[in-house]
Amino acid sequence: MATDTTTEDTTEDTAGDTGEGGPAAEPALGYEEAREELDSVVRRLESGGLTLKESLALWERGEELARVCEQWLEGARARLAAAVEDAGNDPDAPF
Repeated sequence: MATDTTTEDTTEDTAGDTGEGGPAAEPALGYEEAREELDSVVRRLESGGLTLKESLALWERGEELARVCEQWLEGARARLAAAVEDAGNDPDAPF
């Protein structure tokens, strides 16, 4: 059982990390999918009636989904910042 937990923890810790300081890989789930599933997880946790084991499993899934959403948002911020920076060099840019 400790081996399974270690494998999960390693996967979660390195998700999206190239290990070489390069850009993170795109998450397997899309932002909207991850957000919707995270919303469902939160609703299930808030409704109660779950065993401790079920609650912990849902909590861990929620943490993973939140990381996926954050990866997407960080990527969007970086793209927006690059577009704004590029536009600063172009006087005809729309923004």
